[in-house]
Amino acid sequence: MSLIEQDIAKRKKRLHEEYEKLIGQPGYIAPDNHLWEDILSAVVLRKPVLLKGPTGAGKTKLAESISSLFGQPMQSINCSVDLDAEALLGFKTLVQRDGQSVIEFVEGPVVTAMKKGHFLYIDEINMAKAETLPILHSALDHRRMMTNPFTGEVIEAHPDFGVISAINEGYIGTTPMNEALKNRFIAYPIPYLTGQQLVELWNREFPESEESLKSFMLNLAEDLMKQVKNGLLSEEAASIRSLLDATALSQYMDPLRAVQYAIAEKLEDESERDLFMDLAHTWKK
Repeated sequence: MSLIEQDIAKRKKRLHEEYEKLIGQPGYIAPDNHLWEDILSAVVLRKPVLLKGPTGAGKTKLAESISSLFGQPMQSINCSVDLDAEALLGFKTLVQRDGQSVIEFVEGPVVTAMKKGHFLYIDEINMAKAETLPILHSALDHRRMMTNPFTGEVIEAHPDFGVISAINEGYIGTTPMNEALKNRFIAYPIPYLTGQQLVELWNREFPESEESLKSFMLNLAEDLMKQVKNGLLSEEAASIRSLLDATALSQYMDPLRAVQYAIAEKLEDESERDLFMDLAHTWKK
């Protein structure tokens, strides 16, 4: 048994049934032979992991698959410019107990994950304001602890506590990560699937679909990725997630309408929408 397998077995033994519903679902398909195990190596070493890649490339599915593999619940944070310390750590509230009003602290995802040994998944971490996330620095580095500013409690992370973050670089609303924050992560590129991995994914998700439909979607996916690399389409046009949505819609309607609704209509640039639909018509002939 490898060191990774031994670590996974130990963590699963510590799983509490009350948190089983927070465990992610498996299903991530790695784009190469090494990426999956390389990421697991960082997780076993308790290193915060940063997943870098375009929207729809499978970053969230990857995090859920890690949660599933370890049998370890996952607390999630969806970052935005409105994210504040309360959304991360928790908040104080008044409750009635024995006829008296008392102040209680409701723990947020960071505190819960640190205390219970859960994974903390921070999605679109570069959407948060730069001044919000430094509160996590001591929890992300070798100290693995933090002082809760709302209660004064010093929290030392459970041995199984782990952090997985995702980032979409260069998108509207995002900002470059603070260097002090970025340096606390080990970063992995998460590209779109191509070739045989795409075929495997479609065969798994749509085993009963007609081969002609799967061929259409797979050919379109490859063509879209080429256009993205050539700078003619934005990355969202080649989103694997959206193509999967389009394939699901195609069970009930013409595939051309399905890709229009699932992908083309979400593109802001009219010329991109036209190019997308031209490509789709080409492969549907």
